Amino acid sequence: MAIEGTPVTVESSREVGPDTVALELETPAEFDALPGQFVLLRAVPGDVDPEETEIDEDDVVMRHYTLSSPGVEDTFEITVGVDPEGELSPWLADLEGGETVHIEGPFGAITYERDDDVVAVAGGPGVGPAVAIAEAAHESGHDAVVVYRDDTPAHEERLEALEEAGADVVLLEAGDDEGLIEAIETYREDGQVYAFGFDDFVTTVADAIDDAGGDADEALIENFG
Repeated sequence: MAIEGTPVTVESSREVGPDTVALELETPAEFDALPGQFVLLRAVPGDVDPEETEIDEDDVVMRHYTLSSPGVEDTFEITVGVDPEGELSPWLADLEGGETVHIEGPFGAITYERDDDVVAVAGGPGVGPAVAIAEAAHESGHDAVVVYRDDTPAHEERLEALEEAGADVVLLEAGDDEGLIEAIETYREDGQVYAFGFDDFVTTVADAIDDAGGDADEALIENFG
């Protein structure tokens, strides 16, 4: 069987934090994605060329990944948290470039169109789209705030570059609800609020917005489940 989706070349895979890699992928024709959106990636982990080998449906592994690059002109990036016991992420982490994966998308109604200041709030793997949105804002002449909670931060070089460019960057340890709530109270009116993370995290963000006198329904929140 043929793998569904558009085949794209992996340009590179690099470590961007503990158990975290960034994959740079070839941008296929007519792929018009905005920061905040995500793709469905399909691959056959292992030493297999899916273009030349008969593939069984059970061999194909698929996962959703949110874009972590501010643009998609020639290539685009996704950030992958590596689970040593996972079916796909350890294989993706070991890629050296030149391999083929298949994508569908982009998907998702949460987008940044470079039209406003932003407050990007991230828990764990949400840092990818948060950094992308903040970078896109700066490239467009807008202000950005990044609030990021994780015990083992990823994309630290990009966060430092954003801070040097004038962005406010708040780093919090995992489980620091008090610090997260305080940051929301401080920055919620400084731009369009985006939040990316798992259910407990984004629920805390939404509650903090409401408790501070804002309206969580006006925030753009992506719940990873």
